[in-house]
Amino acid sequence: MRRRAVGRTVLDKPFWSKLCASVTFAILLAMLLVTGQSGAQSDASDDPVLQGTLSVRDSEGEKNPVPDVSITVADGADSIGATVSGEDGTFEIPVPLNGAEERVVAVTLEEDTLPNGVNLRNPDRNPLQITVRAQSGGRAVFGLDDEAVENTYAADTGVTMRRVLQLSAEGIKLGLILALAAMGLSLVFGTTGLVNFAHGEMITWGALVAFFFNAYGLAGIFGFLAGGLPLIGTGGNLVFAAIAALIIAFLTGMAMDRFIFRRLRRRGIGLTSQLVITIGLSMAIRYSFLYVFRGDPRSFKDWAVQKGVDIGPITLAPKDLWTIGISLVVLIAAGLMLQRTRIGKAMRAVADNRDLAASSGIDVERVIILVWGYGAVLAALSGILFGLGESVRWDMGFRLLLMVFAGVTLGGLGTAFGALVGSLVVGIFIQVSTLFISPELKSVGALLILVLILVARPQGILGQKERIG
Repeated sequence: MRRRAVGRTVLDKPFWSKLCASVTFAILLAMLLVTGQSGAQSDASDDPVLQGTLSVRDSEGEKNPVPDVSITVADGADSIGATVSGEDGTFEIPVPLNGAEERVVAVTLEEDTLPNGVNLRNPDRNPLQITVRAQSGGRAVFGLDDEAVENTYAADTGVTMRRVLQLSAEGIKLGLILALAAMGLSLVFGTTGLVNFAHGEMITWGALVAFFFNAYGLAGIFGFLAGGLPLIGTGGNLVFAAIAALIIAFLTGMAMDRFIFRRLRRRGIGLTSQLVITIGLSMAIRYSFLYVFRGDPRSFKDWAVQKGVDIGPITLAPKDLWTIGISLVVLIAAGLMLQRTRIGKAMRAVADNRDLAASSGIDVERVIILVWGYGAVLAALSGILFGLGESVRWDMGFRLLLMVFAGVTLGGLGTAFGALVGSLVVGIFIQVSTLFISPELKSVGALLILVLILVARPQGILGQKERIG
């Protein structure tokens, strides 16, 4: 009787009809939001602004502005403008688009105007090719180094406590970001047995939608809304943009299960075939992002440049501290949800034995669709936090996916807390390994530690042994 009652309240056809309709509408709207940025044009009469900040680190690791440096902007043989950096190191140059949607310009830093002892870190990247867009403008980033500081640290390239602590802190931040995505991936695997290769695209999806709301608002699609409320008529605060992105990600995750994977399960499609489908789905979504979003990296409007905060021997930007704090709170909340709430206990029951859970009155399909939604939210949040510290790119989720898989496998497939522990190990090892190897090879080091640990403990750090055969 209990099972029948649950079925009538949860699987009632009008309920599902309304849910499917709302999810479909939300997904179409979300796709319009991201697609709209390619055709969005500003109704404002002012030209978009190309901006940037020149700064250099001193011997204490703090960033100091570099004023009075000449910057010029040109488009081929046509000079667009020139300026000098202000006392705070910032510079701004309006770039007329002449009715176009965007414009690629060359931004040149005049090296002879740099202060004595300050040099470009990558002289071969001067001038920079920057795409300036109608509503988001453009940002030029020049890396500068102080000769005196570089000479001081030239002899300090070995292993020092300060460097170990700094890289460990950065590794913890990266590990927590990976853990958010890894926990979502692990939940889906635990309840369905499916390894979802399209999970990386959910990381990218969250960052792209948050960027769109942050930079454009709905005015990016509907021009008549320009000048209205934040997130509706104009770009809004990143916090509210992120909340909107997480809601859309939740609906997207549910829709992926409802319209694709539930149907595959009902038709008896095996897990291997479903895995291959997720690979194809991943490629289709990823290159759709490339077509719409283009290949240029973007930055959120808020907190793009911040001064570092000294915490003992380490230095972190305030946004890095917020990233660590938010990740910890969300991961702890997810763990408490799994342990204390009814839906969390139902998820663990389905992961342990789906048939036994169904016979005890648990609506397995409802649990699975919620898992897909929660997993998408965790992936989207990891993408937003990673984009805040780095940049938003069309393939950012794909680049993170290998490290996410490493964290999940290292911690133990199907265990949420194992995903957390494994991701922290991977994140810290990736950053600390740069003490001994080139930064370009740091991901290889993560895979090496994965192999070594799995040789000694095949089930992962927190995984349980299973009998085979």
